[in-house]
Amino acid sequence: MSRLSTARILLTVLRAGNARARLRATRDGQAAVRLNTGAAAVRTGVLDALAGGPAATSELARRLGTPEEDLLAAFLRVLESVGLVRAEDGGRWSLTAGGRAVADDDLVRASHEAFAGFHTGLYRELEPLLAGGPRRRDVVEHGGVIARVSTAFEPFVDDVLRETVAAVAPRRVLDVGCGAGLQLATMLATAPRAEGVGVDADADAADLARRTLADRGLAGRSQVLRGDVRDLVGGAEAPFDLVLLANVVYYVPVGERVALLRSLAELIAPGGTLLVVTTVATPQLTSRHFDLLLRAQEGATELPHTDVLVGQLVQAGLEPAAPRRIAPGMPLVAVAVVRPG
Repeated sequence: MSRLSTARILLTVLRAGNARARLRATRDGQAAVRLNTGAAAVRTGVLDALAGGPAATSELARRLGTPEEDLLAAFLRVLESVGLVRAEDGGRWSLTAGGRAVADDDLVRASHEAFAGFHTGLYRELEPLLAGGPRRRDVVEHGGVIARVSTAFEPFVDDVLRETVAAVAPRRVLDVGCGAGLQLATMLATAPRAEGVGVDADADAADLARRTLADRGLAGRSQVLRGDVRDLVGGAEAPFDLVLLANVVYYVPVGERVALLRSLAELIAPGGTLLVVTTVATPQLTSRHFDLLLRAQEGATELPHTDVLVGQLVQAGLEPAAPRRIAPGMPLVAVAVVRPG
């Protein structure tokens, strides 16, 4: 093709509608295909099957128990094109470094599961929601994946949490909605004489937290309970010198938040501290998307506005310090709150 012909075609493309929007739609579409390709490689078991070593298509089909060898071969060629697998001599397939990262790095794996799943499923299924259909149950049905994806926030929470533990010097700590148990582990590691309790309503998340604590040699100083933290009020576990409420408050219906905070205040020893870490409502896409996802769930949930959250803490009888942004470029804030006494 001549340069003149190429230039004429490019000019035609540029004049045919909004070229920038078309290019962006193509780019975003390709990114969506890549994301879903990785998620499909996880769901079908292809990456896990290759994690043990290279295999020919026929052998891989036997490992996966699929009779559709031709379809599997076509899928493997797609995985090759996005850099997750490679074709070796002899017709065998093996994982690339990128494929092994998806298979072995649980945060990468969980991100594929979450963003190719309920995070984007929200938009594919938004029409019936807008028509008044049943609300979503992502928080209930995907608690384990949510806990795994939430570990991405752990580095941002870690510094403020260690700082708070050092200032409080707690003997007993409580992690409300403990998820994977990483923050509870951080508190116990920072306060080596402290004992801790983690509470999560999701069974998968609670099991994950127990494994985290056991893996870090902290099982002897901790326990993880499945249930509602409000059931601890008046129980033998309280009081606590430090209570952590990290990325949980937005799962609580708006009308119940002050009552929850009052219950937490009852679990805190006089002079003790409640540390609230949460994503808040801002104009950023991350925040807007998460707020929509929450509003689409069963129950009246939504992201809190920072000033509203501070007001709710005051209504609960607590004394909040000024909120702090703890993650550059992310709508994540921390509020340290003292129980008077």
